[in-house]
Amino acid sequence: MVLSVDLGQSGTRIRSNGKNITTARGKLAGEDPLVALRVVFENTEKLEAETVALSCTGFNGIVPQTAAYANLCHEFFGATHVAVIDDGLAGFIGALQARSGVVLSIGGGVVSVGGNKGGFSHRDGLGSTFGDEGGGFWLGKCAITRALAYRQGRGADDGLLKVFMAEVAAYDDLDVKNSTDAATLAINSAHKLLDAADAGIKSAMKIRDEGAQLLADTVIATWFGAHGTELDSPEIAIHGGPSRNRSYVDAIQRTVAQVIPGAQFVDALGDNLDGAKWIGENMLTDSPPLLRWGHVI
Repeated sequence: MVLSVDLGQSGTRIRSNGKNITTARGKLAGEDPLVALRVVFENTEKLEAETVALSCTGFNGIVPQTAAYANLCHEFFGATHVAVIDDGLAGFIGALQARSGVVLSIGGGVVSVGGNKGGFSHRDGLGSTFGDEGGGFWLGKCAITRALAYRQGRGADDGLLKVFMAEVAAYDDLDVKNSTDAATLAINSAHKLLDAADAGIKSAMKIRDEGAQLLADTVIATWFGAHGTELDSPEIAIHGGPSRNRSYVDAIQRTVAQVIPGAQFVDALGDNLDGAKWIGENMLTDSPPLLRWGHVI
């Protein structure tokens, strides 16, 4: 039996023997995934499993040495075998079940993994300071930044400030304007930006369209990085919170199709938890840099 964990920026999910646990505590901005996992596990009910599969944000495409993760899971779950997985790989396996294509995972951040003829490629997942373009943090940050600019008279407000008055007030209440609470505020504002774009607010539409272009570029680069070409017909799945907005997904898909006309856009068959569980049961050796195993003897 595999206990699977999906550590994200907006929360953490745990699945064990049919039991699902969700917590709003995820990996905070600038926080080591190991630290975040310890906090989550300390506040989770007692569970036991011989094998644990950890899908984690924050690895930036390179899973570190696993001894500390293995010891952590042994401490809390009695585990002796621990798969430490870049969340992009877990999302890819869960969504396409290892078929050739690309899986774009959009949460607070962004990670894209492609698989083709047994090889993998990884794009973005670079963190909110220098990457994660088009993700939830990026969308919310751009929206609040623009609303604050309108409040200062930098540009003519087209209705965005009115829509984001609650978020602007929340910004004002922050003791530290670039804190983890600020990052959470940005992530939680992404859906409102996409709704504002759907409502026809031009500044929101501009942000949405730029985000869609950036994400399409990420998908294309991922497929080419897996030695695919523009003549192929890869399956492409897009999942995660912001992907619930149909207009956003449509814009991404249109741009990808201009470069890879044969792309087949499919629904994700599963998510990171499904992928982590499958990896824990089937990929029993290291596949660096996206998967490494740790063992406690």
